[in-house]
Amino acid sequence: MSSDPHPLLRAARYGGRALASAASGKGGDTPRLRIIRSFGAGRSRVTRAQQRSYEKDFPRYSVAFTGKPIEADACFGRQAPLVLEIGFGMGETTARIAQTHPELDFLAVEVFAGGIGSLAMRLARERVANVRIVEHDAVEVVRDMLRPGSLAGAHIFFPDPWPKARHHKRRLIGPGFVATLADRLRQGGFVHCATDWEHYAQQMLEVLQGEPMLRNLHPGFAPAAVNPLCERPATKFHARGERLGHAVWDLVFERV
Repeated sequence: MSSDPHPLLRAARYGGRALASAASGKGGDTPRLRIIRSFGAGRSRVTRAQQRSYEKDFPRYSVAFTGKPIEADACFGRQAPLVLEIGFGMGETTARIAQTHPELDFLAVEVFAGGIGSLAMRLARERVANVRIVEHDAVEVVRDMLRPGSLAGAHIFFPDPWPKARHHKRRLIGPGFVATLADRLRQGGFVHCATDWEHYAQQMLEVLQGEPMLRNLHPGFAPAAVNPLCERPATKFHARGERLGHAVWDLVFERV
């Protein structure tokens, strides 16, 4: 038995490298997975409350990554429009949207254990039943776990901006990923992106406008944080940014 009672805390102290090593298959028979490069390790700290929720609450909401398409009806126990949530941070936005829209199902994707524990804690406390969580790289989840035309929508709120020029290639919103995501949307489905980095906002706009399967629902950026099925609620993080004078750019595109 390990002498460390908090393995996630141990992994977090090493910037998630313990988890990356396990995924690589070193020292065992686990198949080697692609090294995840589209996000940084800055949110690797895990509190003890998040650790407890990760262990206690997360299993009831977890959908394992298998590399095969999921059966959403079986995962949620019903038929409902499916919305993908990519990179939910601490889960405040995802939990609030799910509570406000019980008629929708949400598949939430995150790689940081702290955020997963935080969202699972919120879902358990508020008894939210229409969210499932995948702990894996969003690029591979979209590519391997979702069938073409299976999504009613996708939310990508405040993805890692990778502000340094040499890191821009790591940004999630690029032509290849957007083409795959657009293919997974049903006709009339939407993708709703938001960022508080102006340069990234402009890049998002160019990439989304360049995808022939998508059309902009607005002339440029969206005037409000609303999409065809729901809305992006204001959070404490957003309110703090507004007080500091930080702008937020929303983009809402529809699958044609």
